[in-house]
Amino acid sequence: MPHDLHVVLVEPEIPQNTGSIGRLCLATGTTLHLIEPLGFEITASRLKRAGLDYWEHLKVQVHPGIEEFMKQLPKNAPKIFLSKKAGHTLFEHQFVAGTYIFFGKETMGLPDWIINQFPTETFRIPMYDARVRSLNLSNAVGISVYEAIRQLGPDQVN
Repeated sequence: MPHDLHVVLVEPEIPQNTGSIGRLCLATGTTLHLIEPLGFEITASRLKRAGLDYWEHLKVQVHPGIEEFMKQLPKNAPKIFLSKKAGHTLFEHQFVAGTYIFFGKETMGLPDWIINQFPTETFRIPMYDARVRSLNLSNAVGISVYEAIRQLGPDQVN
């Protein structure tokens, strides 16, 4: 895909979220990176039981840990991190092709050391009602990926 986007799920816990995100990644030609430890097993029988018959077509890579993953990324790879703790919103970010979009686990978000290390690359999805603490992970990924595609040009997606 010309937009060459990457979704990075750091220690995802809920298999249904990861399944929905996988479907979105396949639909948009986005590579999915899963950072261990995972809160579930990825086996053929579990995928089949969850109705994820498309999983074999998905560009998905599993990595042993976030530190190792960060070290193996190309030096100047564009990265953004999504956190409700960020000061700037996702809509203030200018996406470029090849961006790695990082999301933390459902119960805790991204580790503080990542947010502290990359403060200018950390963004939040705006929420307009203070009673809502956070969005579902699969919703957040969908919003972010489609905002990137909107900026990069939707006709670059098959």
